[in-house]
Amino acid sequence: MDKEELKETLGELEKHKGRATELITVYIPSGQNIYTVVDQLEAEKSTAKNIKSTSTRKNVGNALDKITRYLRDYKKTPENGLAIFCGNVSKIEGQEDLRIWIIEPPTPLKTRMYRCDKEFILDPLREMIEDKDIYGLVVMDRKEATIGILEGKKIEILQKMTSGIPSKIRAGGQSSQRFHRITEGLTKEFYKRIAEDIKKIFLNMPKLKGIIIGGPIPTKDEFLEGDYLINPLKEKIIGKIDIGDASESGLKELVEKSKDLLASHEIIEEKKTIEKFFYELGKNPEKTTLGEEKTRKALEAGAVETLYISSKIPKTKSLEFKKLAENIGSEIKIISLETEEGEQFYNMGGIGSILRFRI
Repeated sequence: MDKEELKETLGELEKHKGRATELITVYIPSGQNIYTVVDQLEAEKSTAKNIKSTSTRKNVGNALDKITRYLRDYKKTPENGLAIFCGNVSKIEGQEDLRIWIIEPPTPLKTRMYRCDKEFILDPLREMIEDKDIYGLVVMDRKEATIGILEGKKIEILQKMTSGIPSKIRAGGQSSQRFHRITEGLTKEFYKRIAEDIKKIFLNMPKLKGIIIGGPIPTKDEFLEGDYLINPLKEKIIGKIDIGDASESGLKELVEKSKDLLASHEIIEEKKTIEKFFYELGKNPEKTTLGEEKTRKALEAGAVETLYISSKIPKTKSLEFKKLAENIGSEIKIISLETEEGEQFYNMGGIGSILRFRI
């Protein structure tokens, strides 16, 4: 399944509730021996015979039978693993509607699980459909710096460094001016090291949306105003935040204080995206399409460079257009209704494209 199909399937699975712990979830991670899982499920059948409730015992046993029958058709675990959901989902007590969903996920599954519950366990698959934009994080003062990334909701530390600058207490015999010159020189060297590590980590990171820098007012401002960062990285700076901690916990504080900044940045980026489409529509109408019919023809001709779809377009239609775009390697942009331009685009049909060539 691709992410859009998975999202739709998860929406269906969420609706099903069991009367007891009789809905079965099985996750088989990529690389796991599928025969080992089949043996485990066969053993679970024996355990299920001890369930006191007659209906629950029957439903769990039938579901396990159904899962193992399907799994025996596999020679090995698929490349990305398998997620299996099975159970009696009938809304009428006493009736049986035993259904099974077998999903090959869009990215490798790392979770191994067998669970009987009143609902299907879906969190490992939900994580796969979350949009995980990546932001660079830097917290710094004159003593230390920590560099990391924010991916989705997860903070990952990539580099820690210290300056080695001595404290304000001077060594015997040093004048205050000489001590100041030494510390200023060491500070500049530390800033250069920070900039070099930022370059190594972020310069060629394809999914990087922006960089946020935090620290005390003089330190981060000196760093940003000095000639330390190269231009492509300077352009990636989307904000600077006043914080006093340059350690790991400083990264968490930076993210907490940047929530409004990140939200507004997403809207600004989307605004730029749809403005580009409107600009091309006005300037080069022969290299664009607007509306369902013309865009479908362009996709079928392999002419679409970038497909634009409103988030309010019905899922089945949206999925159809995305598949056509994926088949010809087109970029896909989903446009929300959070901006005036996004609403305008939806009111104009909600589907459009910029073309590779005229048709």
